[in-house]
Amino acid sequence: MDIRDITPGKSYACKFKTEQMLDTFGRIPGLSDTPLRGVGMYESFGDITIRDMESEHVEVLDEKSKMKFVIPFSDIWDVDVVTE
Repeated sequence: MDIRDITPGKSYACKFKTEQMLDTFGRIPGLSDTPLRGVGMYESFGDITIRDMESEHVEVLDEKSKMKFVIPFSDIWDVDVVTE
């Protein structure tokens, strides 16, 4: 499903990637006391909380870290309706 075609008022989730500081296991710092590896590409899955059609970005609440990230449309995929 394309992010531009989602219906306002429904809940959606997606996979995403973003460049972040990571620990030696490729996780977001704060999830462990592991030493930092440096900046790298972080991929995860989360709920879309905001979609901005003007800037073509979404705010995603990451399922693993519980952090929110602002991600461009080009860096999200597998957008689907959240079912309970």
